[in-house]
Amino acid sequence: MQFGIGVSTHINNWDIIRYAEELGYDRAWIGDSQMIWSDCYATMALAAHHTQRIQIGTGVSITGTRIAPVTAHSIASINAIAPGRTFLGLGTGHTAMRVMGQDPMRVGEFREYLRVVRALLDGEAVDYTYHGNTREIQFLHRDRHFIDLDHRIPIYVAANGPKALEATGAFGDGWITVGGEPEVVAPKLAHIKTGAATAGRTLPANFHTAFISSSCVLRPGDKLTDARIINETGSWVACELHFFYEVWKDLGCKDEVVPPHFQGIWADYLKHVEKMTFPERSRFRQIHDGHLVYLQPDERRFITPDAIKSSALVGEPDELIEHIRRLEKGGIKELDLWPPMDCERKVLRDFAEYVMPAFR
Repeated sequence: MQFGIGVSTHINNWDIIRYAEELGYDRAWIGDSQMIWSDCYATMALAAHHTQRIQIGTGVSITGTRIAPVTAHSIASINAIAPGRTFLGLGTGHTAMRVMGQDPMRVGEFREYLRVVRALLDGEAVDYTYHGNTREIQFLHRDRHFIDLDHRIPIYVAANGPKALEATGAFGDGWITVGGEPEVVAPKLAHIKTGAATAGRTLPANFHTAFISSSCVLRPGDKLTDARIINETGSWVACELHFFYEVWKDLGCKDEVVPPHFQGIWADYLKHVEKMTFPERSRFRQIHDGHLVYLQPDERRFITPDAIKSSALVGEPDELIEHIRRLEKGGIKELDLWPPMDCERKVLRDFAEYVMPAFR
């Protein structure tokens, strides 16, 4: 099992990546959301310059906000700073698109995007269509090393739906998800393998699987209603709550999509949204306020013990170790923690001190 961190991309937050490297973490996923954070590639460049070992990449880069050749050249530029320890996470854009009031990229377009980026990063010439005009493109000036394609850059795809999972199997070197329990992972891995087979590909033995969540190491006597526990897990739980609200709304307000751990507070949360001061057409700006950075004070009441237990990894060290071993047996190769910015160092230090040694 490997361990990584998710980073809320502040231009000065490269130092948390250096700190994570010092603690022994393997990988840093730098978020890409243009309306709420600094630029992920600028932050990665600083982190790459100030680290020596930790893998650095996007967590995840959003296909709807950058055309495929730009994404390929940007990550290849980072690879020139940190050769051989750069990766590209790609996703359709849950938050980055929704905070502009737009929908994530459709799966067919996403699949084509993956095809183009993979070919370009492999140094190949590839047909690329821009505004209906298709031309063959390929990176020039390879001999002058503006970018590094000599050290292969793996692509890790964020996917949940069947078609996106099949695209992952066709073009990805790995997969990142927010639902890492074995019963959730197994059917999704089956879709990935189907996609690989349809594309005439066999998934390599080193196909990577990563599960992103957050964590809080409990001490004897701690309760899930304690302020510390809510402070360390609340922004992650709220992020999941906002995601399910968007899915619920997109699917025509079908309550069956609401997970059990949010059902008890769902009616109250809908009232909370209705009372927001922005009109409905721009309400997304308030819904996603604080995304993975901090917990909105008015949403603290929604961070219930059930929601914490279901959304985050919480427990005393032995409980967490046992839980992670179960994830590992179910096919997960990496666990990534995304704590709120105000608690980053403490959460990462606690986990590195009390949990990670069992896997080293």
